[in-house]
Amino acid sequence: MTNTPAIDGFRTERLPGAGGVELNVAVGGSGPAVVLLHGFPQTHYMWREVAVRLAGEHTVILPDLRGYGASGKPAEETTDTYSKRTMGEDVVRVAAALGHDRFGLIGHDRGALVGVRAALDHPETVRYLGILDVLPTLDTWAVLHGVDAKVAWHLYLMAQPAGLPERMIAAVAEDFFASFLDAWDIDGTTFTPEVRRHYLDSSVAAVPSIVADYRASAGIDLEQDRADREEGRKLAMPVGVLSQDWGSQLGFDPTAIWGAWSDDLSYEPIDAGHFMAEEKPDEVARFIRALAARARD
Repeated sequence: MTNTPAIDGFRTERLPGAGGVELNVAVGGSGPAVVLLHGFPQTHYMWREVAVRLAGEHTVILPDLRGYGASGKPAEETTDTYSKRTMGEDVVRVAAALGHDRFGLIGHDRGALVGVRAALDHPETVRYLGILDVLPTLDTWAVLHGVDAKVAWHLYLMAQPAGLPERMIAAVAEDFFASFLDAWDIDGTTFTPEVRRHYLDSSVAAVPSIVADYRASAGIDLEQDRADREEGRKLAMPVGVLSQDWGSQLGFDPTAIWGAWSDDLSYEPIDAGHFMAEEKPDEVARFIRALAARARD
C-alpha cells in the first residue's frame, strides 16, 4: 500500500466497493455530496486544492480508483474486473457507505470515464456530471487516426493482451509514468518534487492494475458505450465539460461529441494544461460550483 499525503481538514477511510474491493477514500466538508475522481497517473491527492475550496459548501468525497493509489488492486480475473461499470459501482457504494444516495460527480481523465459510466448506469444517483479533459471511450477511439494518433500511443500499448504491456512498462516504469507528468505539465511547475514523487511511487506500484484499466477501455468499456449509442441512451443529468482545445489538434468538435450524449450540456475551454485541477484550482472550483447550481433537485 502506498502512503498518500494528508489533505487539511480531510479524514481517510477504507470503504467497500463492488465485489468487496476496498477503496481508499478521503472525506471532508459538509453539505450536499460531491465525488471527485482522479485521472492517470495520479491519485485522489490531485484534488487537494479544489477539495479544500469546496469543503465549506459540500461534503467532498475523494476515492482512489480501484487499481490506483492506496485502493485495492484485484487481479484482472475477468474483463469486468476493471470495467468502468464496475469502477462506477465502486463509487456508488462508497458514497452510500458514507450516507449519500445522491451526489454530484466530477471526473478528470480516467476518472471522468468512470463518471460517465456511473452516470449512465445510475441516473437516479448522479445529480450532475462534470468532465475534465477527456472524451467518452467510444469517441476517443473514433477521433484517433493517422499520425495524429501518436499523442495517445499509450492507449494502444495498454490495449494489448495481458502479459507483454505489463512487462514492457514494468521494465521502465518510473520513466514511463514520468513521461506523462512531464509532457502534460505545460510549464513544468504544477507539481512539487514531493507530489511528483507520490504520483510516481503510486503508479510504479500499480502497473498491472493500471494496464488492466486501460485494456478495459479497448474492450468491455467500448462494447458498453456502443450498446448505449445503439439504444439511444443519454446522460439524464446536467453535464459540464472543461477541457483543453484538443479538437483543433485532432480535428473534432467537442460540443458535438458530448452533445450526442447529453441534452443538457455546457462546454468550456480552459487555458491550462491537462492537470488543470492542480494548475488552476480556482477555475476548476468555479466550474464545479456553476455545474452544481444547475442540478435539478
